[in-house]
Amino acid sequence: MYKLIIQAPEIATQNLKRLAQLCGASEISAVRAGQLAHQAFKLQAAEPDSQAAVATFCAEAGYDYAFVAHDARLADIGLVVMDMDSTLITIECIDEIADMQGIKEQVAAITARSMRGELDFRQSLTERVALLAGLEESALERVYNERLQLMPGAPTLLKAVHGVGARTLLISGGFTFFTERLQAKLGLSRAIANVLEVVDGRLTGRIVGDIVDAQRKADELARYQAELGLRREQVIALGDGANDLLMLAAAGFGIACHAKPKVKAEAAFALDQTGLDGVLAYFD
Repeated sequence: MYKLIIQAPEIATQNLKRLAQLCGASEISAVRAGQLAHQAFKLQAAEPDSQAAVATFCAEAGYDYAFVAHDARLADIGLVVMDMDSTLITIECIDEIADMQGIKEQVAAITARSMRGELDFRQSLTERVALLAGLEESALERVYNERLQLMPGAPTLLKAVHGVGARTLLISGGFTFFTERLQAKLGLSRAIANVLEVVDGRLTGRIVGDIVDAQRKADELARYQAELGLRREQVIALGDGANDLLMLAAAGFGIACHAKPKVKAEAAFALDQTGLDGVLAYFD
């Protein structure tokens, strides 16, 4: 049995009734009222075969939707794995670093193509990092202090999952300079990312060690899951780019967050209209 979760900043009652008709739901109730920064409703005993009709209706109305097992509980979640750039935080760090070098437009264009899956991630990252050669390391501190912001709903989500004892893994194709600071600030269990080489206080334009790519993300999720002795359905993964697809597919709840079209199309779940706190509505 499934429940249909509907989320958006505002949801009209008549639309909920129409959705209930489309999916054959037996009951409509509010989800986590007062706990989320948006509206969320649960339509109980929804028929998953109605997904195509529900998807069309929600796309036109501007709603997020998800068919979730009726007995899904947050207390059963043991691991939450997150991408960093444009997922846990609102920016692409490498684009903002490039802005300090006066080449943001050039680098951002490559980033966008890579996240859409149009370029090989490893090659595109190597190319973008090379353009940063000579930049003072202090520019990274400026990006962190002046431009980096958490995605709306992130603190609420993290407080809830940490509250039930779940472990958290931040794994990024970005850089340890940022992931390590976020890990300390947010109390995350682990953080994995690429290491920018710095010599005499300046970036060399190279990465130290292996690049964290799509396969590495999926492998680290599987490794931590096995270490914790968890089932697939006890794992949540959040991401927005093409290099997150393998990771999202490996999790029981692979959620595309404000994602590129390719990612949203392939992921089992998607959030576009809400912040990261929208994840919690699945487990009311």
